[in-house]
Amino acid sequence: MSRLVFFLGKGGVGKTTLASATAYALARQGRKILIVSLDPAHNLGDVFGIRLRNEPTPMAERLDGIEVDVAQWVTRYLEESRREIKANYAYSMSLNLDSLLDILKYAPGTEEYAVLWAIEHVYQTYAGAYDTIVFDTPPTALALRFLAMPSLSILWMQALAKLRGQILAKRQTLLRVNPTAAVLKGATDKREDRVYGKLTSIQKRLHSLHDLFTRDSYLTVVMNPDELSLAESLRIREELDRLGLRLRSVCLNKAAPAAAIPNGLSEQFKDFPIFPSDLRPGGIQGRDGLAQVDVSGVVRHLGEF
Repeated sequence: MSRLVFFLGKGGVGKTTLASATAYALARQGRKILIVSLDPAHNLGDVFGIRLRNEPTPMAERLDGIEVDVAQWVTRYLEESRREIKANYAYSMSLNLDSLLDILKYAPGTEEYAVLWAIEHVYQTYAGAYDTIVFDTPPTALALRFLAMPSLSILWMQALAKLRGQILAKRQTLLRVNPTAAVLKGATDKREDRVYGKLTSIQKRLHSLHDLFTRDSYLTVVMNPDELSLAESLRIREELDRLGLRLRSVCLNKAAPAAAIPNGLSEQFKDFPIFPSDLRPGGIQGRDGLAQVDVSGVVRHLGEF
């Protein structure tokens, strides 16, 4: 079974419900499960009637939950950036790092990197204690951006490493011409250059995350039987294809009756298994309610990976 399971989809389609029902069903089968909410709305604890935090909290037998505090991870990411700048750049003392990091807090990509490092932390810290980790993701835009971060950032790191290598090569040339040149105070060998070493380290970290998403993760999209939901799900599938990430299945939530699969969905997702869950007008509350949600299809399909 896949080590990580991600429920993707637009807001309001029932990702939290199906992620929770799936995690609960797997736990009742005897597996040790951790469910993690990456959604800033944090409805996961409400479903179980339990207050969750940044560390595993028991929710049911063999089932623990975490609600990732994205704001806290943004702060942690910025503090890590501060330490790296001070450690690797001699001119950092002339910069007002507090002002720089205040700007970075609102810069594009900061939240996505924070979520990405949170996923990495959860996996590295807890994967050994659980059979499967289920992620309830934020709405489509943020979810796709953090899934895209490893592959896109690898390209940036490769370009920066190449540029840094060229700078070191120029230093070597200047060293031969003028050994006393002031510019040669820095390293000239890639093996000794802290900046080049850090770029290489980040590349390895990003490659590990990319492998985690491509090899060890089960991605399913949750949708409702309506045109807007279908269109959004198609965009998710296309974006995942572009990123080299494989969508495994479709969860059709709030179907009435459960067996009714819209023709457009069957045609557009003909190469994917579709698992319907019936509409429950009264909503889902607590473990008894989750136990009544039919997630047998996706649970069975998970067992095949």
